[in-house]
Amino acid sequence: MVRIYVIDNGGQWTHREWRTLRDIDVDTKIVPNTSSLNEIVKDNIDGLVLSGGAPRIGLSSKLGNCAEYLEKADFPILGICAGHQFMARFFGGEVKISKIPEFGKIELTLFNEDDPLFEGVPRESIVWESHNDEVSVLPKEFELLAESESCKIQAMRHKEKPFYGLQFHPEVEHTEYGEQIFKNFVNICII
Repeated sequence: MVRIYVIDNGGQWTHREWRTLRDIDVDTKIVPNTSSLNEIVKDNIDGLVLSGGAPRIGLSSKLGNCAEYLEKADFPILGICAGHQFMARFFGGEVKISKIPEFGKIELTLFNEDDPLFEGVPRESIVWESHNDEVSVLPKEFELLAESESCKIQAMRHKEKPFYGLQFHPEVEHTEYGEQIFKNFVNICII
């Protein structure tokens, strides 16, 4: 069984991320972002989800031990909302206050439908948003995967490592293909 842990960054939907993974038969648990990578890897995990969070990542540079995970992990990582923003900053991108904060349903447009994270997801779909800040400059080692009308960096992936970031929330039921995205991440973790 695949084992993927959810790093708790204080997000309102961290338990939904855990539940979605559990519901698709992943061995999962929520762990505090203060856990060291050494503590986590003892459990032979296959991947991590960096949850959303209350912190204003655009205004702060620390998010528990998430920097350690991104620096040293040799397994896939999916950053959601604040996790996505922190990942972007860690790798040299920029995060700023959104010109138009997004809350609720928005239309997502994919640039690369063939990316493994978006397999089975149409070019345009409805996703759920809840953010005041956003990635404003894509890190050099990343490629852009999706945008919305008001947020130009909705999804990204590292060009060499299996690291992905999503501004939107795939764990929320209003995201049309959210479960499919989680299933795709599980597949990335077992490759």
